[in-house]
Amino acid sequence: MNQKLHDLIETEANALGFDLVRVAMIGGKSDPTLQIMAERPDTRQLTIADCEALSRRVSERLDALEAAGEDPIDDAYRLEVSSPGIDRPLTRLKDYSDWQGHEARLKLAREVEGAKQVTGDILAVDGDVVSISGSQGDRRIPFDAIHSAKLLLTDRLIAATQPLSTEGADELEPQEEE
Repeated sequence: MNQKLHDLIETEANALGFDLVRVAMIGGKSDPTLQIMAERPDTRQLTIADCEALSRRVSERLDALEAAGEDPIDDAYRLEVSSPGIDRPLTRLKDYSDWQGHEARLKLAREVEGAKQVTGDILAVDGDVVSISGSQGDRRIPFDAIHSAKLLLTDRLIAATQPLSTEGADELEPQEEE
């Protein structure tokens, strides 16, 4: 992901009081989608109205850049704005601290302690090292060795997660496939 695009989106999210969780281009060439995940710091989720506000703000900013000949994305794409959800990606060191005690799956960019993937409970964060306790014992994983990670859906996670707001859900209209 282009750092300039990430920074632009993070600025817009922060202006609305949201923390940016992830920006990714997904869907490949057949369905390119700019996926933005953000959250309110106090609830770790977004309402439908929050998603709409962030989508509009980012769209307006990207449209203005395109009009100025500075479009950061060359081809056509869809914009998708969402809350990270319960089995959320872990993209920042603070995510590991925030979700300490919960189970996660980490895919590693390089082998660490003989593993390319680690699953277990998040024990702690010490500097830029994440400690995980799994079936193979405790492991210390440098943050820069983590390619991707996400929480795993467990009863413990469900019990610890605030219910998502359903405000506005009854106002959604189904979209027909194009």
